[in-house]
Amino acid sequence: MSQIVKVEIGRFDYDVVGEFKFFKPGPDGHIRRPSVLIRLTDENGVKGWGQAVPTHTWTYETVETVETTLAGYLAEVLLGTHPENIDDIHTRMNQAIRPAFSVGQPLCKAAVDLACYDLVGKQTDRSVSEILGPNETTSLTLSWTVASPDMRVVEEQLENGRAQGYRNFNIKVGAPQTPKYDLALARRVREFAPEGFLWADANTGYTTDTALEIMPKLADAGVDVLESPLPPTHISGYQALKRLGALPILMDEGILSPVEVAEFIALNMLDGIAMKPARNAGIRPSEQIIRLLKERNLMVLGSGLTDPDLSLAASAHLFAWAGINYPCALNGPQFLVDGLSGETLVPDRDQLHVPTGPGLGVELDSRAEAALSVVAER
Repeated sequence: MSQIVKVEIGRFDYDVVGEFKFFKPGPDGHIRRPSVLIRLTDENGVKGWGQAVPTHTWTYETVETVETTLAGYLAEVLLGTHPENIDDIHTRMNQAIRPAFSVGQPLCKAAVDLACYDLVGKQTDRSVSEILGPNETTSLTLSWTVASPDMRVVEEQLENGRAQGYRNFNIKVGAPQTPKYDLALARRVREFAPEGFLWADANTGYTTDTALEIMPKLADAGVDVLESPLPPTHISGYQALKRLGALPILMDEGILSPVEVAEFIALNMLDGIAMKPARNAGIRPSEQIIRLLKERNLMVLGSGLTDPDLSLAASAHLFAWAGINYPCALNGPQFLVDGLSGETLVPDRDQLHVPTGPGLGVELDSRAEAALSVVAER
């Protein structure tokens, strides 16, 4: 197939509605979700889009590091490559930007990965789901995020979720909230949605002792799974939680590639993973991780980084291919407004329909084009 001959990048920020601790007001008082767009063009003029979703309160990558890495280091190594050779492209990116503990700058590399899948899909008239392999999933059930240290705001968030047609909820626990508050939050959400799937995410906010103490209490309060109770470097702590077995333990932070996933499994640290292709350097490494989890009969849950447009579409395709039947914590539609893709990724109540067009199946409006500038070209 045709080679990549041009690379363009540009920043686009999305307005945020509601309260979410990972997004803070800017100097003008407005809250925005930053992203970096990338567009790859092949020698026949076919174009593929990707997107990186850095947020410094979640990851060490910032918009500025993504932009400079794409422009100064990755764009040149993409010229002349074939987008269908995705493993070769990841190898080239990992040689250009070396790993630390694991993959270096995975959010940045995810943008390139998504653009390659989008480009191949458009070259071959296949959706990303079709490229990944056969599946019968056409929509995903979404989970509504409840995240506030103020119970009055929690009540508003619950009612908003119900009004939007959501039946399942994920809650944020751990610092700066107290364990007492976390238990009250879990009980309230379970009372509000007695039949729903209740997913607690600590975002590494507990110590090992606190996690060991609260985990059985969270289970008694009706929580179904606990995500990222500890930093991923606390190996002995995860092993202790796994031995306790009060709740299934999901890892998220620290999951960047199949390499550490295999190690964490061997060290008996987890019951499954909350998958985030935006954090895992894109679709290809995430596909490999999912295959590894399924071989070990471990849980695969779908999650995200409040993904907009292209990043959200990539998650939808990946999770549909994986056959995930748990509610997915994809809260981009909940918190982001004024997207670039019109109605394509607007949920029908709590159902997100997987795009059916070629590639990621998303057409962006003129603001995306206006944001771009050429950083490499043959």
